[in-house]
Amino acid sequence: ERCKSAGIKVIMITGDHRITASAIANKLGIEGRVMSGDELDKLNHKQLAKVIAQIGVFARVSPEHKMLIIDALQHKGEVVAMTGDGVNDAPALKKADIGVAMGKSGTDVAKEASSMILVDDNFTSIVDAVEEGRTVYSNIQKFIEYLISCNAGEVLTILIASLIGLPLPLIAVQILLMNLLTDGLPALSLAMEEKEPGVMERPPRKKNAKIVDLNGLIQIFVIGIVMAA
Repeated sequence: ERCKSAGIKVIMITGDHRITASAIANKLGIEGRVMSGDELDKLNHKQLAKVIAQIGVFARVSPEHKMLIIDALQHKGEVVAMTGDGVNDAPALKKADIGVAMGKSGTDVAKEASSMILVDDNFTSIVDAVEEGRTVYSNIQKFIEYLISCNAGEVLTILIASLIGLPLPLIAVQILLMNLLTDGLPALSLAMEEKEPGVMERPPRKKNAKIVDLNGLIQIFVIGIVMAA
């Protein structure tokens, strides 16, 4: 449920029979139709990319099929996290954007091929990691926007004073003191802020998203003007 609200699609890939897989998927709330390994073999790359958004469960598949699934998802621009534990899973773990190996049941080969090792073999830990990552990213944004807006305020204060012929409003020591005390300590508190409610209700950000976007730049400029005034 947390994955759904966060815009993350969960796909089950299993060697079990499709009826067993479908029953478990229904119990977990995994949406989408079931596709077997035999059906997967009949599709080419383009055909699989077209239908992959409708699939929630891949049943009776081999580790080689994981590569095809990753290919199709990446072709559609998705960021793919793939879990695995066996030697045969290593190529898929390496190919995925984020390979997640099992810490307890995983082989050394799978762990070496992965970006991340799930120490407790618990899916909830992956979801918690996503939540923590979103909080860290949000705090970095706040930290950067606050610091730049403070510096923008100082620059505008000196610039406007110079343009209208006033004496220098801030000397070098005052600027250093402001950066050290009024900028540094609040920025640190923003960086250490607890997660905001609703962080897992936000849609995933795009891979090419800038840490300071247009809205952030406007906010920096407006706050800078207020501080200068």
